[in-house]
Amino acid sequence: MNEYLAVILIVVIAIIFNNLNTKIRKLEKEVSDLNSKINKKALQPEAPQETTHAEEIFTPAQTQVHEPPREVITPGENAQPSTTIQKDWISPVFDFLKQNILTVIGIFTLVLGIGYFVKYAIDKNWIGETARSGIGLCTGAAIILTGHFLRKNYKIFASIITGGGIAVLYFTTTIAFREYHLFTQNTAFVITSIITAVSIALSYYYKSEVLIIFSLIGGFTAPLMISTRESNYLFLFTYLTLLNIGMLVAAFLQHWKSVGWTAYIFTSIYLLYWTIDLPELLSIAFYIINYIIFYIFALQDYFRKNELSVPDILMLAFINCSSIIGLTYIFNELQYEPVIIFPLIFALVNAILLFREYGKRNFKTPFSVFAGITVSLITIAVALQFKAHLITSVWAIEATLLLFIWKKTGYKIFKTCFHILFPLVIFAQLITWCEYYNTKNLSIIFNPVFLTSLVTILSIGINLYLLKDTREKAESETKTFFEDLTTAASYGVIYTALLLEIIYHINTMPWAAITSVGLLYSICYIFILLLFRKKLSLAHDLQTGLIYLFLFLIMINISVSTSSVVTDILSKQLPNSFYLLHLLQWIPFIYVCIKIIPDTKFHQSKISYWIISLAFVVSISCELHHLYVLANSHHVTDSYPVKNHFNILYLPIIWALLASIFIYIGLRKNIQEYNKIGFTLIGLMVLKLYGYDVWQMDNISRISAFIALGIILLLSSFTFQRVKNIIKNMVDTKEKSEENKDL
Repeated sequence: MNEYLAVILIVVIAIIFNNLNTKIRKLEKEVSDLNSKINKKALQPEAPQETTHAEEIFTPAQTQVHEPPREVITPGENAQPSTTIQKDWISPVFDFLKQNILTVIGIFTLVLGIGYFVKYAIDKNWIGETARSGIGLCTGAAIILTGHFLRKNYKIFASIITGGGIAVLYFTTTIAFREYHLFTQNTAFVITSIITAVSIALSYYYKSEVLIIFSLIGGFTAPLMISTRESNYLFLFTYLTLLNIGMLVAAFLQHWKSVGWTAYIFTSIYLLYWTIDLPELLSIAFYIINYIIFYIFALQDYFRKNELSVPDILMLAFINCSSIIGLTYIFNELQYEPVIIFPLIFALVNAILLFREYGKRNFKTPFSVFAGITVSLITIAVALQFKAHLITSVWAIEATLLLFIWKKTGYKIFKTCFHILFPLVIFAQLITWCEYYNTKNLSIIFNPVFLTSLVTILSIGINLYLLKDTREKAESETKTFFEDLTTAASYGVIYTALLLEIIYHINTMPWAAITSVGLLYSICYIFILLLFRKKLSLAHDLQTGLIYLFLFLIMINISVSTSSVVTDILSKQLPNSFYLLHLLQWIPFIYVCIKIIPDTKFHQSKISYWIISLAFVVSISCELHHLYVLANSHHVTDSYPVKNHFNILYLPIIWALLASIFIYIGLRKNIQEYNKIGFTLIGLMVLKLYGYDVWQMDNISRISAFIALGIILLLSSFTFQRVKNIIKNMVDTKEKSEENKDL
């Protein structure tokens, strides 16, 4: 019953297809006649007539044919990025899929249908194993012949059909070898090689880029189909090398870029698997051979027309990156030396091309690309010589290279690749930093972890320099966001790399000392960023945020961290001289308050005056408190009454003096916030004095405190009134002077 239904369904489909085919041919004839009429009218020198509705439909298809510009880097100005309009490389892929998706699905479905039919025939014992293979081979050949006859009128459709036929041949050979054991592995390899050679020849004969991609995919997957898992890498990569040479010839003859990229992806996967599975000296030869093949592929336009397109530059970057990683990994696993030989050889190859451009005085895009690659390879060689971690160093330098090429060419795809690779650099650096916790007795600076961090820091420094002026040239908020995020992450990586190295080498000290050193380093790092804020092109909002963070760290360090340091000094865990290290924070603190803050937009909000005043009050109070405790205590137990005495007797006096200073500055510079801060501080001091301190003092201390505070308050009041009168007299004098001028 099922067989009858299948036959009826096939007949119905054939009738429907025949009717559709008849209608399509009639429509094609009508369109052809209409085009002929339009061409005749176009040749007549008569005035333009009214366009018919049919002409409105079909004329644009003939007159508005725009060939997309080929994305080629042309010689431009020396230091200016190219302004060539970029080609949208994703759109052609989607256009191809939209136009041919039914064909692709159809041929895939047909192959599955044939497979299910063969399976059904096998289940029914209609045919034997040899006959099954014969049917598969004949079916594949028939599909290829069908594509051959359709190639003139339906080029892309015929290419996909032919590709499906080639796929049938590959799968049939695979099944005949692996399942039915009809022939040996060598015979299966010869058959698959013949299929690959024939398919490549057909591709060249038909001039079909689609077909050769199908052929290459089949050629690269053929070893997997006939594999016996014996890891015969010599045999495998000899075959792949011959396949890549064929690819290179086809790419040069027809200028097919996608062919080279397809071969590179498959070859890289095979080499990566071989490198991880069985690193041996033989694999180095195939790395070098494939490096030469794909380098020649990437430079075909350069040798023909002295041009480098975007795919060419990407291929140059990727083939150097993947080859260095694979070869260096093999050398490290086999413990061969020197490991820097391959980066230096590849650098020499690019240096030859660089000097070729220099000799022609052609300082355009190729010169920049070869210069960037050469410098990157030399940097990698230096990093490997000092035992830096391979992946982190290569990725960091590769990211900088991509950004450099973007700046020189203006093609945004390199910037996009940089934004993709840069997070991977940070992730790899995080993994590298984890070795601080697993490794002991690392030398200072000259250790693999910090040397890797140093390579990353240098590459990030170059990135920041290249991105310095992009904020002004940004075209959208999205770009600015990514650039700001990259900048913030870069400064974070530099900060963390230096901090971890410092902490690693002082980790045997008490926790209070480690915390104090870490906070002092953080304060100095932010101070350096603020000091060079103009050269680093830091945004105003970022400057303000850094100042707030700087003041917060100052208060934390001097109040909490230094208090613990004083306790450790009194308990003899730290020497007295360690306290001098803490005093270094006053240098950046005073400089920031006097020089940097007035030159920024920090004081745009009123809260800024309160924050800086709070930092100043906390710093002065805590510093005098720590010095008083160290001077009058010999042990931790002695320090408690000393601290209490300072807080009761001297702290109110310090606050009163500081309040007077704030009021004076507020009057002098006419800043009302400082007046408010001064009076607020006096209020807090009075509340503390009368609410708590008085009840804790003896009579002599109480008398001394009241007399001293009374004198200070009177002097402050006198100073306040005097400054107020001076300001009033200055205002009156200015008004009289203006009146005299008017008269």
